[in-house]
Amino acid sequence: MRSSMIRRGVWAVGVAVLVLALAVAALPLIASTRIVRDRIAWELSAWSGFRVTIDGSPRIEVWPKFQAILSDVTLSQWTETDAPPVIVADRVEVDLSAMAALRGDVAFSTARLVRPTIRVERTASGFYLPPLPSGGRIARSIDTARVVVGANPQKPDLGKLPSDPFGVVEFRDGRVITSAGGKDTEILSSLSGQVNWAAMNSDASLTATGIWRGESVQVDFSSARPLVLFAGGGAPVTLSFKAAPATFSFDGVASMSDNAYFDGQAKFAAPSLRRVLEWSQAGIAPGAAIGSVSVSSKVTASAGRAKFENTTVALDNNPGMGALDFSFAEARPVIAGTLAFDTLDLRSFLSAFTPIAPTGQAGPGEIDTSFADRINLDLRLSAAHATAGPVQLADVAATAQVKNGLAVFDISDASAFGGNVQSSLRFDRKPEGTQVEMRLLASDVDTGAFATAAGMTRLVPAGTGTVSVILKGPGKAWDSIFENADGSFSATFGPGSLNGLNLPAFLKHNEQGGFFALDDVADGSLPIDGAEIKASISKGVARLDKAEVNSQKYKIWLSGIASYTGRGLALSGGIVPTGQPPAQPQANGQTANPPPQAPNQSLFFVGGNWSSPFISPISRGVSGQ
Repeated sequence: MRSSMIRRGVWAVGVAVLVLALAVAALPLIASTRIVRDRIAWELSAWSGFRVTIDGSPRIEVWPKFQAILSDVTLSQWTETDAPPVIVADRVEVDLSAMAALRGDVAFSTARLVRPTIRVERTASGFYLPPLPSGGRIARSIDTARVVVGANPQKPDLGKLPSDPFGVVEFRDGRVITSAGGKDTEILSSLSGQVNWAAMNSDASLTATGIWRGESVQVDFSSARPLVLFAGGGAPVTLSFKAAPATFSFDGVASMSDNAYFDGQAKFAAPSLRRVLEWSQAGIAPGAAIGSVSVSSKVTASAGRAKFENTTVALDNNPGMGALDFSFAEARPVIAGTLAFDTLDLRSFLSAFTPIAPTGQAGPGEIDTSFADRINLDLRLSAAHATAGPVQLADVAATAQVKNGLAVFDISDASAFGGNVQSSLRFDRKPEGTQVEMRLLASDVDTGAFATAAGMTRLVPAGTGTVSVILKGPGKAWDSIFENADGSFSATFGPGSLNGLNLPAFLKHNEQGGFFALDDVADGSLPIDGAEIKASISKGVARLDKAEVNSQKYKIWLSGIASYTGRGLALSGGIVPTGQPPAQPQANGQTANPPPQAPNQSLFFVGGNWSSPFISPISRGVSGQ
C-alpha cells in the first residue's frame, strides 16, 4: 500500500515537472501567438500615454529572463499625427511576466531603450523638455495627484495618491535633439542612465550620463514625493550636475506649479570661470574671465526671481560673503547685491562683467561690450585688501553697474600709496561707437610709489602729493583709447626730492653746449619745496600748460608736449634762480625778451623718449654756485 502511494506521488511530481517544462517550452510559441505585437504596443501606450508603434516583429527570449525584444519602436503624440515622434528607439527590451503571458496578458516592470532619439522643445521658462503625453497611466496619476494637492497644498493627503506601478526605464547610447530653423540639432549625445520609480506614490530617482557641448556630464535627481512635485505641490528634491568645467548641486524643496519655487541649499564650483562661460555659450567676454570660482548659498527662487542669502563666494581662492538678488522678469536678467572680501583681485573680478583687458594677453585687443546686451548688474563690493594689477589697495569700497549699454565701475574709497585713491571706469555704448571714460584722483599719496606703479620713473618728485587724471575717448580697441583720448592731468607735490637729477652737473653740461643724455646727470637728488603740473590731453598727447619745480635756490620749468602712447618727448625748459621770472624760449631757440636784470637762466630742449631722454642747450647761462 505504501509502495503504491510512493509510485503515485512520483508520477504526480513527474507530471507537474513535465507540464512546467512544456509550459516553459511553449512560452515563445504562446508569446508569438497571443502576446502579439499590437498587444505589446497597446500596453506600452497605456503605460506611457504616447501612441506606440512597432515596425519589427517581436522576438521572445526565455533565458536568462523572459523578455520581449522590439525593434524600430516609435512613441508619438496622439493628438499631433503630423508631428515627428517624441521618441524613436532602434530596440526596446521589455521584461515580461511569464505567468501573465500564460494568461494572455502583458505585464512588465522594466523597459530598456537602446539607441533612443528623444525630441525636446524649448519651453517658455527656457528649459528643453519633451512634449507631455495627453493620457496614459502617468498622466492620469498626475491629474489625480493634482486634485489631492489642490485640496491641501501645504499638507496633501499622501494616502490618496495613486499607487499604479511604474517600474524601471533604462536607456543606452541615446541622444537628445531639437528643431531649430527647420533642422534637427543635437543637444546631447551618448545618453545612458535609468529612471527608478517603483510606484506612483513612492520615491523616484534619475541617473543619466551623456556628452553635452563636447564635455561628459552626469545628472542625478531624486525626490521622496515625485508625484506631488509633478502635480504642482512642494516636494523634497536633490539634484546634482557634474562636468569637468563645473559642478552644481541643490538640496531642498521645489515646486513645479504655475508659481514654481525653489528653497534650499545650492552649491556651484568651477576651476575656471573662463572655461565655463565659453562652454555655456553665455556670450559674456569669456576671454577675460577670472579663474576658479565656488559659491555656496541659501537659495529662494520664485516668479522669475532668486535670492541668495548667506552666500559664500571664493574667487581664485579669495573668500567673500554677502547676498545676491537675481531677477529674470525684465528683458535682461538683473543681478544686484553686496559682496565683502578679505582679499580680491579687482581686475580679474570685473573682467567677468566689464570689458577689462584680459589678464595675461599680449598687447591690447578689441573691447567686447556685448555683455551690456545680456545683463543688468548692480553690485556693491568691499575688500579689506585688493589688487588692481600691480597696485595694492586696502579698505576698498566699490560698485559695479551695467545697464542699458552703460557699464560703470567705481572705487569710491580705497587706501593706496599711503593716501586715498578714487577711480572710475565707464563704458557707454552709443550709435557712433563705444565711448570710454577714465577718472583717477589720488590724494596725499607717496608720489614716488605712485609714479613707479604708473610706469613713470624719470624725474618724478618724491614726497606727498595729489594727482588727478581724466581721459575720454572712443573705445573700439584698447590702444585707440589712449591714442585718441582727450582730457586733463594735474598734480601738486609737497616738500620732497627730485631724484635722478644732479643739478650742478646738469647746469655744467648745459653751459658747455652740445647734446647730452639725462642719464649722464642722473646721479643725484634735488631737495624741493614743491611742484605743480597741469596738462591738457588731446589724442593721447599731453601739452604742458604748467610744470614747475621749486627748490630753495632754483625754479625749474618745462613746457611742450609728451606722448603717452608713443612715449616721445618734445619739451623746452629752463632753470632760473628763485625769485627771477623765467623767459620762455621761441621755436628758434632764442629767448623772448629776457629780463635784463636776470640773465642767469639756463634754457634747454628735452627730446627722445621717456626711458632715455636727451638734453640740448638752447642758450648759454651762468651756472649757480
